[in-house]
Amino acid sequence: MSELEKRTMSKVTWRLVPFLMLCYFIAYLDRVNMSFAGGPISKDLGLSNQEFGFAAGIFFWTYFIFEVPSNMALDRFGARIWIARIMLTWGIITGAQAFVQGVSSIIFVRLLLGVAEAGFFPGIIFFITLWFPAAYRARIIGLFMFAIPISTVIGSPISGYILDMEGVSGLHGWQWMFIIEALPALVMSAVVLYYLTDRPKAAGWLSTEESTWLQNQLDMERANRDRHGVLSIVRSMFDWRIIALGFVYMGCNIPQYGLSFFLPQIVKAFGLSNVQAGLVNALPYAVGAIGMIVWSRHSDQTAERKWHAIIPLLIIVAGLASASLVADPTIKMAFLCVAGFGFFAVLPVFWTLPTTFLSGTSAAVGIAAVNSIGNLGGFFGPWIFGKLRDQTGNEYASIMFLAACALVGAILVMILGHNPAQERIQPKA
Repeated sequence: MSELEKRTMSKVTWRLVPFLMLCYFIAYLDRVNMSFAGGPISKDLGLSNQEFGFAAGIFFWTYFIFEVPSNMALDRFGARIWIARIMLTWGIITGAQAFVQGVSSIIFVRLLLGVAEAGFFPGIIFFITLWFPAAYRARIIGLFMFAIPISTVIGSPISGYILDMEGVSGLHGWQWMFIIEALPALVMSAVVLYYLTDRPKAAGWLSTEESTWLQNQLDMERANRDRHGVLSIVRSMFDWRIIALGFVYMGCNIPQYGLSFFLPQIVKAFGLSNVQAGLVNALPYAVGAIGMIVWSRHSDQTAERKWHAIIPLLIIVAGLASASLVADPTIKMAFLCVAGFGFFAVLPVFWTLPTTFLSGTSAAVGIAAVNSIGNLGGFFGPWIFGKLRDQTGNEYASIMFLAACALVGAILVMILGHNPAQERIQPKA
């Protein structure tokens, strides 16, 4: 590695990654805070497990519909403006969840939240491809997505404390949670406009030598991908690899969201207080945070993607299947922590796969299409989990369903494979 490369990538990483992590931390906390409110809001509004799971997951239908248009808008208007718009609207609607009155109003607000947030995650993944060469991508995506487990590790106990504000100023604790946790998104929408830079050539914080080197590297990689075949915008949405990767991502998301929306209720049933339940709920995510960083770095170091995606999916299967078979809370949580490693270790490696053969506007569209299909798992996971839980009275069938979906994802990655020549990645120290 040359001194120029080391200096340039260090500057870019420290300038962008912590900020993107903070944005995604806020986004993910606002997306899943419904899980922390699940028990109290179901009790106060008289919701069944199936109704709660359906209302929580319906967010992903409008998220699915508006993903591709949103990412095309980001490519046209630039990440700075579009991400600021997304954060402003989702902050407003997150706060509006505090005033729902029943299942119909929850569904309506969650649908609006899906419209507001659509395009944020795939937009950031596309943004990363504009700044980081392929050899850095898994670890950078891993650092960015580190915000997912950390948002739960930090957010679970905070949400537990806020839920204890029951009755303050005549509001329920879950109402206070939605109001308070909406505020950071509103503030960050203004900060994004000031801080983000759309592309390397516009980065005044890089020297001319540094920005030229980085842009040349990215241009060479794009040219190499284009030599393997350029996908049009329409083909990038319907290419069989995009659709297959969408179903792989669904195999990641069904178990993650299916469990995350109900885990606080499962943990609370252990006889814990709100704050204690929040701390215990955070354990699988803490393990997942470690797995995400270690596993993505190992993938970049070895220049291997396929098995680095398959193995975590199989770990999810083993962890969830084992957790479904035991009743002891300590052992059950230990197995869920094993699954937590798999949940988050697979994600950054997975997101290197579509960027292998996509570039330019087709990358913005293709990444959004993969995310759109995969995030339907955020609907099916909690809905089917809740439905099976209502029908059986326990979590066995629900958790085994989640494990089966992860197994399907592993099989699909095995079939798809991965061609490192298209990434032009070399093992890095």
